[in-house]
This record gives sequence, structure tokens and C-alpha cells, in this order.
Amino acid sequence: MRRREFLLTGLLLPFFAGCGRDEDAVRVDLSKRQEPTMRQQPKAVSYAYLPQYAHTVSYERHRLLLDYLSRATGLTLRQVFPDTFEEHVRMVERGEIDISFSNPFAYIRMAASGARAFARIIEPSGKPDFKSQIICRRDNTALASLADCRGKRWMAVDQSSAGGYIYALGEFYDNGIRRSDFAEITFAPGPGGKQEKVVLAVFAGICDVGSVRDGALDILRDRIDLGQIRVLAESKAYPGWVYCARQGFPPETTARIAQAFFSLNFERPDDAVILTTAGMRGIIPAVDADYASVRRLADKLGLDTTVGGDE
Repeated sequence: MRRREFLLTGLLLPFFAGCGRDEDAVRVDLSKRQEPTMRQQPKAVSYAYLPQYAHTVSYERHRLLLDYLSRATGLTLRQVFPDTFEEHVRMVERGEIDISFSNPFAYIRMAASGARAFARIIEPSGKPDFKSQIICRRDNTALASLADCRGKRWMAVDQSSAGGYIYALGEFYDNGIRRSDFAEITFAPGPGGKQEKVVLAVFAGICDVGSVRDGALDILRDRIDLGQIRVLAESKAYPGWVYCARQGFPPETTARIAQAFFSLNFERPDDAVILTTAGMRGIIPAVDADYASVRRLADKLGLDTTVGGDE
């Protein structure tokens, strides 16, 4: 017991030694207190690009655009990266994505949960619409027309992909070809980069035909010999990619973002760099009614446009 007391005394001696008698006591008035205030950072606006390409491609395409939006609006924006089309749609429904940039079919699904279009893009073609391209290997002599696709293996981008599946499905339908006519229909595996994966699958002979949106082939220009790929057919043109705001997002904030979008001018060199990098030539106003033709196509094909529906 004495040994324990000795050790305790030895530990405390240096502490008491620091409290000499010659030092003045400092009185602390605890009645005068000031509560510390934390400076709250402004909440970032979450922005997401439907993952038709790899996340690195999505980031690089829209990095300059988001930098511009931050400067033009004074808002803090944060780009988020859903892994799948379905995850993107559900995140908008849950309020985890404020501003969505998506294809028209994904949009009409999100509109079912209250999201609303406010802008759409001018495509690189200079038009506000785009098409699906049905592709095959150039040396596949068994495929001369759409009719020859019966009994073949088709790889599409995703069940919610407009240019990568639904527009092509509509083209097959109008030519008397139904889903049951294919030997199999598969969708590009894994998160992101699905357009590229379809092109690579066709190039490697993993499938007979593939469907991608127009412009997707250029993404792979430096990776494969595009001379080995042939465009067998193109679909009709439908409205281009759309910006929408989630349900409950402040209208005044949407208006600030929209105004910044509409102020971009392809004739100005700095703006042209931003737009070209993002894969567009301009951004124009949009309303929900602009996508009526996509809804009619979905109805004709018997596709479920509700969130969580089996497309």
C-alpha cells in the first residue's frame, strides 16, 4: 500500500511543483461565456450525368461546364456518379441528385416522380435531337439489312438507354421485328462505360449486332479500328438529352442554372471549348411536353415508365 502511495506522490510532485506560491492566481469568471459559432458551408448542388460512358469520361466531359456554372451562378456544384441508369433514376427520386442530365427515356421515368425538364441540348450535329445506330462488324456478310437480324445476338446499352436500346427497339418494331425474334438480347455489363462496351463487343464478335447512340463510335476512335464497324441502320430522330430538376428543388435556383446554360454561345471561343468538351453545341429551354414523342414510343413498345418498373 505504501509503495502505491509513494508512486502516486512521485507522479503528482511535478504537477504541484508547477504551482508555486509566488505565482498570482488567475480568476476565471464562468458567468461570462461566448458560445463559439460554426460557419456553415453552403450546401452543394448535386449534379449527375446519366452513366452512358465511363465515370472518367463523364467527369472530363462536364468538368469545364460545372466550373462555368459555379462562376456564373455563385453556386457550389458537386458532380456525383451513379453506377447504373437505374441508380441514377432512383437517386433523383430520393432527392440525392438535384440536377440530372439524362437521356429522354430516363427523363420520362423521373418525371413520373415529379422531376421536371427545364433545358435540353443542341447535339453535336447542330440539331436538338439524336438517333440510335444499329451496328455490326463490316466483315459480317450475313447482315445486309435489318431483316437479317432475326435469329442474331443483339447487345444493347441498358434497358433505360434511349439511343442505346429503345430507339433501336422502335426501329426493329417498325420493320416487323420483335424482341422474341432475336437469339438473345443482352445488355452491357458493369457500371458506366456501357456505350463503349457495346462497340467493343461487336468489334470482338461477342455479339452479332449492337445498338448505341449516334456519336458513341467517336469515343473509341483511338482504341479500335472503326473501319471494322459498319452502321447497319439508324432509327428515327427523337428529342435530345435533357436537364431536369428533382421534385422540391428550389425554382429560383433552377432559374439561375438555366440562365447560365442559355447564356453559353458557341460563337464565343471560350464557350465553344466548354460546350464541345461536354459533347454539345448549345443548351436551349425545354418543357415536359417536348418529350411526348418518347412517351408515345414507350407506349407502343409496351415499356413501363414508372420508377422501379421492369423496362
